Amino acid sequence: MLFLRKMIHGFVIRLTRLFSGLMPDRVPLAFVGSSATQELFGSMAQTGSQRVLIVTDEGLVQTGWVAKLSEAMKAAKLQPFLYSGVQPDPTFDHVDAGLALYREKECDTILALGGGSSMDAAKVIAAATGNGDSPRKLEGIMKVKHPPCMLCAIPTTAGTGSEATVAAVISEPDTHVKKFFVDPKLLPEMVALDPTLMLDLPPAITAATGMDALTHAVESIIARTSRPQTERWAFSAIDLIFENLPRAYSNGHDESARRGMALAAYYAGLAFTRTSVGYVHAFAHTFGAYYRTPHGLANAIALPHVLEVSKSQCAGPLAQIADRLGLKGSNEAEKADRVIEAIRTLMREIEIPENLEALQEGDVAAITRQALAEAHLNYPVPRYLGQADGEKLVRAMLGRTA
Repeated sequence: MLFLRKMIHGFVIRLTRLFSGLMPDRVPLAFVGSSATQELFGSMAQTGSQRVLIVTDEGLVQTGWVAKLSEAMKAAKLQPFLYSGVQPDPTFDHVDAGLALYREKECDTILALGGGSSMDAAKVIAAATGNGDSPRKLEGIMKVKHPPCMLCAIPTTAGTGSEATVAAVISEPDTHVKKFFVDPKLLPEMVALDPTLMLDLPPAITAATGMDALTHAVESIIARTSRPQTERWAFSAIDLIFENLPRAYSNGHDESARRGMALAAYYAGLAFTRTSVGYVHAFAHTFGAYYRTPHGLANAIALPHVLEVSKSQCAGPLAQIADRLGLKGSNEAEKADRVIEAIRTLMREIEIPENLEALQEGDVAAITRQALAEAHLNYPVPRYLGQADGEKLVRAMLGRTA
């Protein structure tokens, strides 16, 4: 039975690789630096945007940044309207409310402002503007038949990379079942990577979101769907993260480090949206479902453990990472070990724990089944894990041996 499941998974991954190879190579027009938002607003005006719906959350409104950006938009001859109802794990209620306001105000452009939740909501709202059906009918792969309105994005954290991806996740408001949207039309047209918007992020959020970006890059490189272009983006992201994350963590107002991390998250997003992810994300999603563990933190904890059990199947890509980071080893296996050690060293430097405090022994088997079911659906993992190996991996995160 295990052999048959491996065969089916391999076939699915070959189809996934074919699909990713057919994906258009369009990337957003990215403005980078302390003047990025002003440059974005100027370009939006030049391309015909006039009435812009800002999709964000109330927490960001309270910081005062939304008001400042609204004034900058007005200076660029753009008329802003605000939808600030997005919450973590956005639901169709949020999408419907934003869409109604877009239509009421006769907007022509959507600006996603914030983290992954605001990005996801904005993408689906934008898709619905050009497709008269209910947003729910756009769920799935390549369901956005007609072009959406102009969609632009300003991330305020350096982690999710949502500003560079073709996917969004929206939950049902009652059941909280997640619905996935995947379509190249969900990719923003333009983005502003403005480090000044990230200077006040707390160290813990800086650490978790930075490790989220690192996970995206590493899982993209070791994926069986990786290609030369995705590898270039992912390698660039890894270089930037190891150089800048400790600096951004220790001094949040280091604008150069914040700029580097914004670029890293963007590059990692460009990479993993074309390759997909792997076991790290599968376990992180499951930890989030069981314990409400923040996604970036869950990814960070799982990453070195997953690499340990997968390294024999992805020693080559890990050795390439080692070479770029200047890590020594006499062969690929030793270099792979050096990379895992470097990740653990980075985690200690930014005070990320190696184990999940909330994890319970009684949940290990169920967590493993759920995570493997997700990963084996279509994640291009380098090694196919069975239940026993999966449970051993999870127990390592528990800090106990089987």
